[in-house]
Amino acid sequence: MNPSTSSMNPSRFVALRYRDFRLLWLGQFVSITGTQMRNVAIAWQIYQLARVDSSIQPELALGLIGLARVVPLVVTALVSGMVADRVERRSMLILTSLAALGCSVVLAFAAETERPPLALIYAMVALASVAGAFELPARQAIIPNLVAPQHLPNALSLNIVAWQLATVIGPALSGILIAAVGVAPVYWIDAASFLAVVVAALLMRTRNLPARAEPVSLQAALAGLRFVFSHRLIAATMLLDFFATFFGATGVLLPVFADQVLRVGPTELGWMYAAPSVGAVIAATLLSGVRIPHQGMTLLAAVLLFGVCVVIIGVSRWLPLTLLALAGMGAADTVSMVIRGTIRQLLTPDELRGRMVAVTMIFFAGGPQLGETNAGFIASLIGAPAAVAIGGAACIVMVIGTALKVRELRQYDGP
Repeated sequence: MNPSTSSMNPSRFVALRYRDFRLLWLGQFVSITGTQMRNVAIAWQIYQLARVDSSIQPELALGLIGLARVVPLVVTALVSGMVADRVERRSMLILTSLAALGCSVVLAFAAETERPPLALIYAMVALASVAGAFELPARQAIIPNLVAPQHLPNALSLNIVAWQLATVIGPALSGILIAAVGVAPVYWIDAASFLAVVVAALLMRTRNLPARAEPVSLQAALAGLRFVFSHRLIAATMLLDFFATFFGATGVLLPVFADQVLRVGPTELGWMYAAPSVGAVIAATLLSGVRIPHQGMTLLAAVLLFGVCVVIIGVSRWLPLTLLALAGMGAADTVSMVIRGTIRQLLTPDELRGRMVAVTMIFFAGGPQLGETNAGFIASLIGAPAAVAIGGAACIVMVIGTALKVRELRQYDGP
């Protein structure tokens, strides 16, 4: 990193003054935009294929997307975290991006056929999840090495801004393209977007070799798990996130809401996928230049608001109200994400960051993916609106229980 930048006065964009962080930020913005476009295309394609396939209900077919993502993630997460702590993280970003690119190319070729098999789509979703399981620990663990410690919260906030901006642009653009030319061009664009990360990583000057060579072993792989659960505060934030996203999973059912509840098409579906990120971008931008007060209570309040918004989505029959609730979900989740991320990064030593991220990835990524599978199954039994509303109510009850039980979280107010 450039030492001269570490003494600058904090600002909303101070972390972007670090060259290597700026490269990472731009690369991941382009790549995540493509990934969000692909996610909408996958959901819409599977929904349409399942509608003409009498062997599976569309809601269940959508729920299986989450299962295809979470199983490979859980299986590989601990190993991927150990790898991120043992190898040069910049190289890991390049390899995982190229692997994900290959999955998108296969999806693009398959989409050119008349009726691609659902099994092939699920397989590519699973393989892309494996690539993501190795990419995320490397990307998250490298950030503290790119900026000064006092600018880490700003870097994490800007990281969320990049992610959420991409999830505004990606779904909206995907919806327009799907309506105009179908899903295949979306997959080709996603494949090309991964090259942005490859180029950014090649241009970065930072090298993050492990401080010491630790032998590969089950004990080393489990070190991150032991570390996370030995810190009550980190464990509490991780479990809070897991159950909130499990009960509040709505994204996989949005094609059902668009088609059967709100009676709109793929363009409006793109708006619905983008709406959480509109709220998230606003929240992340506001947070990037300020210190969040009463951080523990603010975190709890944010997750409570998240649950309320999920309930509103379940009962709404009006597109503007649904969009507003989705935006509220995104804003609340961003406040929670910034606080959780800062706590974990500041309390974790560098030699364990990759494994810590891998463990938390099981929960913050596994929560929504398992939640989507659960939501798809319940929706196939009682309908999507009821499934989502019940999930939001369960999220609210879970937050209240956590607030009453974990005093350390209620009292936490940062370093």
